[in-house]
Amino acid sequence: METLEMALRLGMAALAGAALGLNRDLHHKVTGVRTLGLVGVGSCIVVLSVVHLGVGDATRVIQGVVTGVGFLGAGVIIRSENGKQVHGLTTAACVWLTASIGAACGVSEWRLIFMSVPIVFAILVFGGRFEKWFHRQWPEPAEPEGK
Repeated sequence: METLEMALRLGMAALAGAALGLNRDLHHKVTGVRTLGLVGVGSCIVVLSVVHLGVGDATRVIQGVVTGVGFLGAGVIIRSENGKQVHGLTTAACVWLTASIGAACGVSEWRLIFMSVPIVFAILVFGGRFEKWFHRQWPEPAEPEGK
């Protein structure tokens, strides 16, 4: 694998991660451009190392990255004191997804990357609006007293 190709893969992982991080930052979340950019690049490095050296099984490495990063994402999930609200799930999902995109960059799955990143952005940009609209159209029934 040539140096230019490695740089392209790493750069795309950084760009995709940073772009997802910008969305989180614009929503005033603690996980932003730097964190998700680093998650993308880190995942790409691990996968590239295996692919470039030709030793080991890339699928096992990807599995390890996705599982390990899941624990990192779990660190941003917060439950309210009454236990009825959970915050940080979208950010945790972004951390996990960024690792997946980074891994895809490592194995140069360009079609998958260029299809998935716009879909993810659409979900992040319009998903909240859709949820609010949906809840306005079909509000939840009030809980009966005594529960």
